[in-house]
Amino acid sequence: MLFSSLPFLFLFLPLFFVVYFACKKRYARNIVLLVFSLIFYAWGEPLYIFLMIFSIAFNYVFALLIAREERGSAKAKAYMAVDVVVNLLLIGVFKYAGFFVECVNAVTRLNIPVPQIALPIGISFYTFQILSYVVDVYRGDVEVQKDIFMLGAYLSGFPQLIAGPIVRYQTIAEELVDRQETLDEFADGMRRFICGLAKKVLIANTMAQVVDGILSYSAADYGIVGAWVAMLAYTMQIYYDFSGYSDMAIGLGRMMGFHYLENFDYPYIAKTVNEFWRRWHISLSTFFRDYLYIPLGGNRVSTPRWVLNMFIVWACTGLWHGASMNFVIWGIYYCVILVLERLVWGKYISKVPAVGHIYTKLCVIFGWVIFRAESLSMIGEIMRAMVGGYGLGGAEIPASIVLQRSGFGMQFIIMFVVAVVLSAPVSKLLKKKLEGIGVGGILTDAAAIAALIPCVIELAIGSYNPFIYFRF
Repeated sequence: MLFSSLPFLFLFLPLFFVVYFACKKRYARNIVLLVFSLIFYAWGEPLYIFLMIFSIAFNYVFALLIAREERGSAKAKAYMAVDVVVNLLLIGVFKYAGFFVECVNAVTRLNIPVPQIALPIGISFYTFQILSYVVDVYRGDVEVQKDIFMLGAYLSGFPQLIAGPIVRYQTIAEELVDRQETLDEFADGMRRFICGLAKKVLIANTMAQVVDGILSYSAADYGIVGAWVAMLAYTMQIYYDFSGYSDMAIGLGRMMGFHYLENFDYPYIAKTVNEFWRRWHISLSTFFRDYLYIPLGGNRVSTPRWVLNMFIVWACTGLWHGASMNFVIWGIYYCVILVLERLVWGKYISKVPAVGHIYTKLCVIFGWVIFRAESLSMIGEIMRAMVGGYGLGGAEIPASIVLQRSGFGMQFIIMFVVAVVLSAPVSKLLKKKLEGIGVGGILTDAAAIAALIPCVIELAIGSYNPFIYFRF
């Protein structure tokens, strides 16, 4: 079930809140959250709901086993090792088995049948989430949760279940047992939800039509103009698609009294690639930092060891996004850039912000080429087109895609301009100024209503367009 769907907006969500607020006890509300979250997940994948239930039960038991042992003891380490192996094995089987066999076949020239296993939606997100909980219990950073239903409500909470952000248990541990749902918080969450819905439906989906349309042709046909139009549109599509989902998740959490941490902080205003990754998908970046990079030694090691640490982290980051060589290359691409940025040119570009901003933008855009391409050959074709290797190509192709239906060309142009403007903290500054003169609340509510209406219209007449990060 999609957040950006009419059944969710007008059936699931109203019914959930009616039942949720009908319960007066906090524990009962958590049970309602657990039940509706399982229904939400089972709506699209009824079979894999058992995989999630297994994940909840397995990690619940092993967290208890770890907690009862002395911290750092051999038994605690053994339990922790088993828990990590089983969780990673689940991801490995369901997400990477086919990719692994393909790699073996390519290297050995064998013809081992490639297993065709459907990927459970959101398995990477909820597995990393529960892993962070068990590791924090092992480290002594959080108290073990002795109620399996409470742990289930944390892991399966439908706002962040299938596309993040990765919510750590320690972030909402207290709110699971003692949170305040107020009318102001509910209204604030609703505004945030509508903001995310508008990002997805009005901006990301509009960009997607152009991207998919142009890239359905060969690079020789769309040429340099089409390549740049497609990749600039994709740069906006993926940001507003994923940050839109994060906004909706944060908004839904707020409506229930949960305060999830921000997942995006205007990444496209970054002046270095390192800064970009401090602002983009913050929950994933901090997960790899705290649970892989720092345990490996971080940057408090020799330069060769630091480079190895970076390679491991970014190879894992790439693989986390998908079982494809494209994503491995994407991870290594950023590893190389970040290493060179620190060791070679970082100190120079930091002195000239304009140069740093342009450099970062170009690095990110070419990175999205690797991310978006469906094959290694497609990466080369798009990049060749972007540097003029196919000339102007057929200029009529991007034009025909943009103008594919009456009025769409203007809609795309307007949405692209809006996307560029809102990728900087313009709205944040404007809201602050309006609140200073006492009209911020009224105008924010008016803007939310004005955005919701076209969203509903688009959903009623539009085509299915899932969130990009549902694949992960």
